[in-house]
Amino acid sequence: MNLTLGNKIVLVGNGAVGSSYAYDLLNQGLCDELIIIDVNEEKAKGDVMDLNHGIAYAPTAMTIRYGSYKDCKDAALVVICAGAAQKPGETRLDLVNKNVKIFKSIVESIMDSGFNGIFLVAANPVDILSYATWKFSGLPKERVIGSGTILDSARFRYLLGKEFDTAAVSVHGYIIGEHGDSQFPVWSFANIAGTPVAERLTEERKEEIAVQVRDAAYEIINAKGATYYGIAMGLVRITKAILRNENVVLPVGALLEGEYGHSDVFVGIPSLITRNGVKNIVELSLTEDEKRKFARSVQTLKDIQNSAL
Repeated sequence: MNLTLGNKIVLVGNGAVGSSYAYDLLNQGLCDELIIIDVNEEKAKGDVMDLNHGIAYAPTAMTIRYGSYKDCKDAALVVICAGAAQKPGETRLDLVNKNVKIFKSIVESIMDSGFNGIFLVAANPVDILSYATWKFSGLPKERVIGSGTILDSARFRYLLGKEFDTAAVSVHGYIIGEHGDSQFPVWSFANIAGTPVAERLTEERKEEIAVQVRDAAYEIINAKGATYYGIAMGLVRITKAILRNENVVLPVGALLEGEYGHSDVFVGIPSLITRNGVKNIVELSLTEDEKRKFARSVQTLKDIQNSAL
């Protein structure tokens, strides 16, 4: 059965992240039809009404409505933002057992509809839940994509942009590994217009920036309860890359099958995104120190994964 084309999107989970994603989709006019599914039907229907009232000012016409898992049958993309939220003081990995159970029910319901599109997973711990989605769905690996380190890399680029008084869009750099505490910046590839930045920073300053990126979520959660605007923008960026067949490299959650010397784990890594999903993983020439950090991050995920799945 061929991959479902078109640009119909089903959003599962209409909390802070999901509703922000829906709002960004409307603003960027990326799809013709958006279906929202959530256990809180009343809130979801309220958001549908609110979003529809903005269509007159959107860049393109769009149908937005509340729906059910049956609507996934002909969807090109199902975006899962559902799951228990991260609480203050709680790591993303603390969420794993609660959310794996939730995901099993969600993914099986989606697949029962006859869904044959691409999954985009955003709920935390996203690397574990992307792996769970792949396992529960039975879909080819390229058609399950996690948000990975899309947000962490954006935070990294933003901070480097501030550091060197340069627009973030002109800063190129990746955070790779777990979307969590074992992530790390690939300093050996960070650059502005091809000019390396690592040699222009002290080791102390590089560590400060890495910690700022890593701990940003905790700071935001303590301040306002959750992070959602940044990740919603990242999800829409991935959505655009898929639906418009951009062949662009983004740091998403993808399944390793021997790349970087690791297998059977979803991890944030630069990957080429097309209309068919992850076309291939870009293998950066990491330094020995970066290889050690990456191996440690992968092992962190595998330890949790092995106990939960």
